[in-house]
Amino acid sequence: MADNISRRERSGQVSLLAVFPDLEPAADAIDHLRTLGISDDQMNVISGIPVTEAMLGRPNQWTNVPRLAGGGAVLGFLGAVFLMYGVPYLYPYPIQVSTQAVIPGPPTVVVLFEITMLGMLLSTFLGVFLDSYFPNYRPMEYVKEVSDGKIAVFFICPEESREKFTKAMTALGAEKVEVAEVEHL
Repeated sequence: MADNISRRERSGQVSLLAVFPDLEPAADAIDHLRTLGISDDQMNVISGIPVTEAMLGRPNQWTNVPRLAGGGAVLGFLGAVFLMYGVPYLYPYPIQVSTQAVIPGPPTVVVLFEITMLGMLLSTFLGVFLDSYFPNYRPMEYVKEVSDGKIAVFFICPEESREKFTKAMTALGAEKVEVAEVEHL
């Protein structure tokens, strides 16, 4: 990331970090950054609390987790069908208990449901795990104030407009606006 920042600064761009005390001024700042010509892919919100895109007026992020959950549910259902309908007929002579069917109805529904949900749960966990880039070996932005409940907006702007952006963020309630530097944890 240090190399990326130095490349940006050489190309006439600088990375700024504005720290806000609350969510509302941060959302106003993001809207104002858009009016100043900063696109959504040139800004990042860093928060210690869960913040949805809608709360900040940002576009929804695309994720594969719902597709993975659906695929896991289908695989779980197919596995349950095999267990309930395939396994009893693997024996040369299915075990018949009194007048009950080889595959009884009510217990079959319960097992089908439970294994389907187990497949969906496991694939959702795996999807969230992979979608959050964990483990992450690339450097990430970290701001100490975020741990105290503040919200940071990281954005890239032209070097010649740095003062204009700093004044705009301060006017919107930023506690501090500074050049973002790589900080090792």
